[in-house]
Amino acid sequence: MDRMYRVLAFWTGIFAVLFFVGDMFNLALLFFAQTGALLALSFLNLSERVYVYIFGAYLTIFFVGFTYYSTFLLVPSFGGH
Repeated sequence: MDRMYRVLAFWTGIFAVLFFVGDMFNLALLFFAQTGALLALSFLNLSERVYVYIFGAYLTIFFVGFTYYSTFLLVPSFGGH
């Protein structure tokens, strides 16, 4: 299970670099932070149950944050600047 956290860290790192190249610095910083956290968790050698609980908490925080953003902060538009 620790290897799956390294895979997640790899992909969040890829996205962080792509966001950085695309001049989305705030999002790149968020993804670099996720990469560091996931990579640090992967080297803790926790039990599989703890890794699943941590991943469940990670998903819960993401869904709550995304729902808050899309409900209260996102301004709907059709690509107009």
